[in-house]
Parts: sequence; structure tokens; C-alpha cells
Amino acid sequence: MSVQPVAMWAVVPAAGIGSRFSGTGLPKQYACVAGHTVLEHSLRVLLAQDLREIVVAIHPEDDRAGRLPMLQHPCIRFVTGGAERTDSVLQAMLALHGRAKADDWVLVHDAARPCLLDGDLRRLVDTLRTDPVGGILAVPSIDTLKKVHGNDIEMTVDRSAIWQAQTPQMFRYGLLLQCLQAAIAKGQRVTDEAAAVEACGYIAKVVEGSRSNIKITYQQDLGLAAFYLQQENRA
Repeated sequence: MSVQPVAMWAVVPAAGIGSRFSGTGLPKQYACVAGHTVLEHSLRVLLAQDLREIVVAIHPEDDRAGRLPMLQHPCIRFVTGGAERTDSVLQAMLALHGRAKADDWVLVHDAARPCLLDGDLRRLVDTLRTDPVGGILAVPSIDTLKKVHGNDIEMTVDRSAIWQAQTPQMFRYGLLLQCLQAAIAKGQRVTDEAAAVEACGYIAKVVEGSRSNIKITYQQDLGLAAFYLQQENRA
């Protein structure tokens, strides 16, 4: 008897206001780079995949998302996000309740990562396809790392075991929902989905991604993103 492949869904938390991003008067996901908003670029690779649905969590007062042509795609659904990333991801996950099965996959991708490569996403999916938990795209740290107190260096951190987390982060729907709910119930501050999974005792995998998969945090990041998008012929 053949085994039916599990479904794949995506969640994009886009309710943030970008407190470290300034200069445009807009949240960073709506800044324009290479002819489109950051959010549109971040969704483009996901829209090219065989996904059941992409749930985008937006700020309750957001009146921009629904007006963007790319975000009118029938695969995209909007929900109201929360104050923190974890809250937004959880609200999007709850919107899938009753449709997504426990063993289905959910890809969580930052709204402000416009340079995700299709090849990296395929490698993530192919590597984790049979994993019981899931994992994330990440890159090994190449900089010397210092532990600092105030302005004083306390020690140099061994970077050989340090990786920089990226997105998408790909986990089983039921497991991720359980872990996010547990983190919020305990008041734990988790900055990505892998941290919530780790806090519940599960082991996630890392799949090496590309350094071009940057997250827009500061205004100067837009120039670098434009360069990468041009190199990928997505500008």
C-alpha cells in the first residue's frame, strides 16, 4: 500500500513594526527593494512551491498587505498577528487547525528575508522530509565571537559549534503547535520556532543555507538585498 505524502503549509509572521528599522516611515516588510516590497520578495519563493496555503499574520491596523498584487494570490490567507513573533506564528498555526494534520509540515519564514534561494528551500525540504521533528536553514559562524559584559570582553567563544539561524524553519504541524503553546503558557521568550521546539526537549536539525538569505533589520540592509536579488535575476 502506498503512503500518501503529507501536506505542506507555510506561515509568515508579518505583524512587526520594525523598531530597529527607520528612514522610510514604513515597517520593514513594506520597504521597497528591487521593484517590490520586501514582503513580496519573501513570499515569491514560497508561492512557487507545492503548498496547501500560506498564512500571513499581519498587524491589526495593517491596510497595506491586502492591496499588494502578489498577496492577492488565492493560496494566501491573512490572520491578525500578535505583539511578539511567537504570538503571530501561533495565531497563524491556529488558523490551520482542523485542516493541517499533526504530521503535516509547516514552513515558517520571516517576512523580512527577501533573498531566500529556491535551491536552499528545496534542500531543506528534501533533507527533512522523513525526519520526525524538523529543522532549520542556518549558516556556520565565520566571525570571531566575544562574550561581553558592558564594554568589557569576558571571553572568546568557540565558534566551531556556532551557527546563525535563518528561515524557513520547517517542523511537523502538531509538534510545533504544541511547543509554541507550551512556550507561551510558561512565559518563555523564544525568538524562533527552533527555540520553542528545543525547550520541549526535541532535537532539530540544521541544513546549511546561503549567506545571501539575509534578514532586513536596518535600512542599510536594503542595498545588500537589492544586490543579491539582482544576482538572482529577481530584480
